[in-house]
Amino acid sequence: MACLGCTVVGIGIGPAPASAIAPLAAHSGIWISREEIAALPMSGPAWEYLQRDAHQKIPPPDLSNQNDRTNVIVVAKAFVFARTGDESYRSEVRQAIRAAMGTERGGRTLSLARQLGSYVIAAELIGLPPDEDDIFRTWLRSTLDFDLEGRTLRTTHELRPNNWGTHAGASRLAAALYVGWTPEVERCAQVFRGWLGERASYAGFEFGDLSWQSDPAHPVGINPLGATRDGYLIDGVLPDDQRRASPFTWPPPHENYVYEALQGAVAQAVMLERAGYPVWAWSDRALLRAFLWLQSRANYPATGDDTWLLPIVDRAYGTQFWDGGPTHPGKSIGWTDWTHARR
Repeated sequence: MACLGCTVVGIGIGPAPASAIAPLAAHSGIWISREEIAALPMSGPAWEYLQRDAHQKIPPPDLSNQNDRTNVIVVAKAFVFARTGDESYRSEVRQAIRAAMGTERGGRTLSLARQLGSYVIAAELIGLPPDEDDIFRTWLRSTLDFDLEGRTLRTTHELRPNNWGTHAGASRLAAALYVGWTPEVERCAQVFRGWLGERASYAGFEFGDLSWQSDPAHPVGINPLGATRDGYLIDGVLPDDQRRASPFTWPPPHENYVYEALQGAVAQAVMLERAGYPVWAWSDRALLRAFLWLQSRANYPATGDDTWLLPIVDRAYGTQFWDGGPTHPGKSIGWTDWTHARR
């Protein structure tokens, strides 16, 4: 649940703290390592909610259905296996991964983008047998360029500066990390840095209505530090998702596509940080500014399947957006109140 009463106005955006900008050592694990999971508690509300979700029967996977929730049940089972060693969970995850491959046909890239990363994270956590792993890796490579209604994960990531692109970037990055494609990981980082606002890194996106951009001649994924329009602070706005509510107006309308985009963006940030990139500091802590704007300017805290974002952001920036209650899994991942909460 979101921290509806947190104070966020007092958090300034000056130079990032040393912990946020220092060069990082890469960590094992795409999302989290088995060693880290082994140290997590097996009691308390977060563990109980994870177990509840992991106990669900896995429906037939369908990567062509953007509303399919099989992927998050698979991740829940992988988490519980990694913590308990219960082979029944591992067996279910293996079966789901085998069943998922090829079901992307007939869908849109948004559907594959929302779901693919979940199966990658789950596969790493359970450890596939060598023959199954070879098949999975071959399929992963093919998914990045698989044509879905004229788009691929790569082109969606590099052209769409909204929720489509951020989810595509997260799944593309997860696949690249799993198969060990260093140039592909570096390209994902380059594109993401450009989306956050550093156009010198990447500026190849195709934007829609520009009325929420602070500089329409130089559009970005998150408006820069101190950005204003008509005297109103729009620093931290995600213009290409905020426009889905309406062209620029004030008070700002609540647009959930912004949180949808942040789900993909925060997922990328977690994985890039583990790969050694100081991503939380990029573009004057752009991700922090996005959450600050939503909380303090738009009066629009995260609820429902967006609440998993909050423990991660609090851990990265020392904020208090999360109220400590159970979170809900998002489109591709969740249970961050168990995996990523500060302890």
